[in-house]
Amino acid sequence: MLDHLTVVSHPLVAHKLTIMRDKETSTASFRKLLREISLLLAYEVTRELPMTTRRIETPLQEMDAPAIEGKKLALISILRAGNGLLDGILELIPAARVGFVGLYRDPETLQPVQYYCKLPDQLEDRVCIVVDPMLATGNSSAAAVDLLKKAGAKNIRFLCLLAAPEGIARMKEAHPDVPIVTAAVDKCLNDHGYIVPGLGDAGDRMFGTK
Repeated sequence: MLDHLTVVSHPLVAHKLTIMRDKETSTASFRKLLREISLLLAYEVTRELPMTTRRIETPLQEMDAPAIEGKKLALISILRAGNGLLDGILELIPAARVGFVGLYRDPETLQPVQYYCKLPDQLEDRVCIVVDPMLATGNSSAAAVDLLKKAGAKNIRFLCLLAAPEGIARMKEAHPDVPIVTAAVDKCLNDHGYIVPGLGDAGDRMFGTK
């Protein structure tokens, strides 16, 4: 079982994240780096998938070869910024089922407001990986996991690019059974609920919006 919090301390992850943090990095470069770093993070979040063996025939002989057990994984993107991580992970796991949860954060209360939810079926039989670049207050992430559990999901993991201590604590309180994989844990949140030092609004930087 993955630890509740795994920080991926890989040199390539750290280097790419540094470039993404730089405010001079262009939208195109930011998007490309997010796709690249998502592949490295996906390697870690899928480290302990259930395995089985199946009989195959190589050019030389038959053998019992390792294979992932059970139904195909479900990747759940928290819109809209989650799609930046999703695209990269789908390159690694192209057969995964995909779901979307639309949440925006009320700027006054910092609480999540749901506007969309479309999930794959049979979630109770799938490993579900929720993706969102930023784990800030943790309110949207906790709400998304609530929706998954109501839909029957039992094996859930959360993948993000950056996390704040406040968000980690909120997720641990709400969903202690959901391990978190991230590239870095930053210092804190500011008064507007943004991660500091952070990298700004991941969705805005990815899509070139304000």
